[in-house]
Order: sequence, then structure tokens, then C-alpha cells
Amino acid sequence: MKNSLLNLIALLLPLVFLTGQEKQQPPKGGTPKNFSLPEKETIAFDNGLELVLIPYGSIPKANIQVSVKTGNIHEGPDQIWLSDLMADLMEEGSTSRTARQIADEMAGMGGNLNIGVGAHHTTLSASVLYEFAPDAIEVLADVLRQPSWPEGELDRLKGDMKRNLAVQLSRPRSQAYRDFMASIYPDHAYGRVFPTEEMIDSYTVADIRAFYEAQVGARRTTVYVAGNFDAEAVRAAVRNALADWREGPEEFYPVAEAAPAEVVKIIDRPGAPQSTIYYGLPVPDPSQEDFLALDVTNSILGGSFASRITSNIREDKGYTYSPTSIYDTNYKTALWYERADVTTEHTGASIAEIKKEISRLQEEPPTPEELEGIINYESGIFVLQNSSPSGIIGQLVFLDTHELDESFLENKVANMHAVTPEKIMELTRKYIRLENMTLIVVGDKAKIESQLQETVELPLKQ
Repeated sequence: MKNSLLNLIALLLPLVFLTGQEKQQPPKGGTPKNFSLPEKETIAFDNGLELVLIPYGSIPKANIQVSVKTGNIHEGPDQIWLSDLMADLMEEGSTSRTARQIADEMAGMGGNLNIGVGAHHTTLSASVLYEFAPDAIEVLADVLRQPSWPEGELDRLKGDMKRNLAVQLSRPRSQAYRDFMASIYPDHAYGRVFPTEEMIDSYTVADIRAFYEAQVGARRTTVYVAGNFDAEAVRAAVRNALADWREGPEEFYPVAEAAPAEVVKIIDRPGAPQSTIYYGLPVPDPSQEDFLALDVTNSILGGSFASRITSNIREDKGYTYSPTSIYDTNYKTALWYERADVTTEHTGASIAEIKKEISRLQEEPPTPEELEGIINYESGIFVLQNSSPSGIIGQLVFLDTHELDESFLENKVANMHAVTPEKIMELTRKYIRLENMTLIVVGDKAKIESQLQETVELPLKQ
């Protein structure tokens, strides 16, 4: 035992006395590579429908996504969440299949049917074993083309929706986001985040049918199939199920005009131990030249865990646990905002530190080392986003939504690495302008109002 111990010490002693120069350094990362889209096939049908086939990977499954270019963006002021209710009712079955029959069929294929609604798309999707891709397409097409709109399920679905609404509106973040968006987009669907209970109660099956007829059709629909599948069988399945579907409306997204408002507003939450902050303004959307470099700027400022605002108010000051800045993209418009839940007594100080970090980046470029680290982080995230069939479909939907060429993806890594520290400083000055910021705070007004008056120059909105 004694000899074994001595031998171990003899082996470890040289490591103890190694100089800094002699210590092994971690290897440098590899050379960043641009992204190449997998080879794909796009088929356009006479009714306006498109089919995109993307063979990818070795897992014997096919990801199917039927993407219809409609959603919350097409809702009127008295139709908030009507498209969501439409999707909920579609899940209750088609004229030829009940919801239970659909669930059983899809389970037999190794998957299930999902229907979701976002601002710009209504999506029917499934991931099934590769040999069942044609069968799954037939089921998805049946639900899309021939929803049964069962009147008897509507009250239950509206009840679920109202409970969901009540839960969301009880959260400070939801309250702050609602008023933040309404301040910036007062005359557009982007600014209408939540309905009222009375609005939900008023919706009828006739309203849902009318929305469907006005917004859904082949000309707004793309079928994506990615993964492993029999391409000939999939083409035949789409042709048989959807080639004779009605054309429906042309593609159209109403463009939002951001209000030139500079708003500071407190939503009172008496006794709240924390304040929820939304602080931001409109910035370029993905179709504009500065988007990519500004996205890198966002990561430096507050959009990553190593960002400056996060390091300041989380690591150094301890005012908050999980602050972040968000580059929120929509059609032909986008927002940059910092979001944070901070301790009540440090509400004003937190906003002051956020402003300080913005001002600092306007006056001092980041170091090359800081910028390189952020760009490597962003490149890694981008690679992960493209490492699965569903991720590739997501990237193609992004291109389609924002009317971008495939070169946007293929050159993204190289274009990020071309961003200079001076460019970061320039874009912060140009776009993240403190004098144009909207600030919404949910918190104890009695405790935070005086803090805000000392921190921001604009009068509080009641």
C-alpha cells in the first residue's frame, strides 16, 4: 500500500510544478462552416398548393407539416383567438372520422396529429414511421379539407379557452406583454394579444366557418415532408388528397405600422415582491439588411447568458434571476426588448443599469474576443436548429414567411463572422435608441412609481 501511494505521488508531482506556459490549453474551435440546405424537391400544383420534399437523416421516420399562411394576424378586433378556436374545433374530427378514430389511426402509424396556430400560420403536423407517410398525409388532408365543426363541442372548448385566458392574465409577464404590444401596435393584430371572456362567449360555429372560408385554401398552403419516406408515394398521396382542393384566398399578410409612441406605464400589483419589466422599441425585420448584425448585437446586449445586461443585473447586482433581451420578428416588422423580473426595491436601479449597458455599447465597441465568443455561440445554435427534419422545416417556413432567399440560410454563418465590433456599436446607436423606448412595468405602484420617476424622463401613463 505504501509503495502504491508513493508511486501515485511520483506521478502527480510533475503536474503540480507545471508552469502556465506548460499547461495544456483547450483546443481551438473548428473553422465555422456555412449551412447547406439538404437537396429538396418543390412541386407546385395547379390550385396553388406547394409540396416540398426534403430527404434527410437515417432515422426511419417522416415529419409532415401542412402549413397554411393564416393565423392570429388575420383576426379582426372582435375576433381575437378565433383562429385558435377554429384549430381546437378542427381537432374534434372530420366529416369522415371522429377525433377518436383519428387518434387511433395516427397511433397505429407511430405518431399523432397536432394542430397549432401562431401569428402567421395554422399548422397540421405529424411525425410517423416512414412507411406510413402517405397514409398520414391522407388523414391530415381530410381534417384540413373537411372539418366536421361539431356544435356540441363548442361550449367545452370555449370553457377551456376562458380558463386558459384567466391563467395567463393572472401572470405579470402576460399583463406586461399585453400592454407593451398594444402600445406599439395599437391598430394591428400584433397589438391584440388577449380576448375578453365576453368575446370568447360570442363566438359561434358560423363565425368559425366564415373565418375558415375567408382565410384557408390551397393557395396559402404548403405541405412539407422531411426525413425518410417514399417520395413517389408521398407525391401521389398529396396529389390525390389535395390537388383538387379549392384555391381559396391569395397569400396576404397585413403590414403593421408601429406607433411612434414613447410610453412609460405602471400596471399596479399591490404587495408584489417583484416588478416585471418590458422595455424596448421597433427595429428592422428579417427582410432588412441590418437584421443579422443586429441579431448578433442583441446577443451581446441581453440575448444570451453571457450578455452584458444579464451579467450586470443578474451576476453582479443580484437584482433578478433570469433577465433576457428578445429580438421578436414578425412580418415586415420586429421588436427588440429587454424582459426581466426584478426585486421591487431595485426596479428603478435595474432600469438604470439596462440603460447604462445600452449607452455603453453605443459608445464603446465590444472587444474582438467578446464578439467572437458571441458569434460562435450563435453559430452553434444555428447548427442545432438545422440538425433535425423538423428544424429544417422550421427554417424553410421562416424563409417563406419573411420572403427570403435560401442564401439567407446558406450564408448566415459567414455573414455573422463578418460583423465587426464597430458595426455592433453603430447599430446600437442607430436602432436601440433610449429616447424611443416603451416601458411597461407590472409591480407595486406605491413602491416603484418614485423609482421610475427618477430613472426615466417621460411622464407615467395612467
